Amino acid sequence: MQIDPRGPRFAAALTTVVLISVLLTGSGVLLAAQALVFALGALGGLRRSPYGWLYRTLVRPRLAPPAETEDERPPRFAQGVGLVFALVGVLGFLTGAAWLGLLATGFALAAAFLNAAFGYCLGCEMYLLVRRAQGRVDVTA
Repeated sequence: MQIDPRGPRFAAALTTVVLISVLLTGSGVLLAAQALVFALGALGGLRRSPYGWLYRTLVRPRLAPPAETEDERPPRFAQGVGLVFALVGVLGFLTGAAWLGLLATGFALAAAFLNAAFGYCLGCEMYLLVRRAQGRVDVTA
């Protein structure tokens, strides 16, 4: 499925705000809510993500059509990577290892900020590396 690339950047901006709030408050509950957002985007597709819905409903109607579209699979993979970091962070907060919660949140924040501010999606790049590696394995097998 092809998507408007501005949607994931919008979602990354919202994620950045949420993750900064987690770092400032140490709230494992807020991080768990962000993990749910990541899970919906990764497992159900970007259309099922609350941030995707906000973009389609409130932002997209006010913009010109996108100059180009992109494949949904890399951003969905990136949501999965964000989910892993958020779950590790939630686990840290729940077990009393706040340092782990803060560290995992910081890594997720760095990735979200790069996407929001510069349009550079680390998870998307990871997806492409994995796909290339799979292609090499398939060719030699």
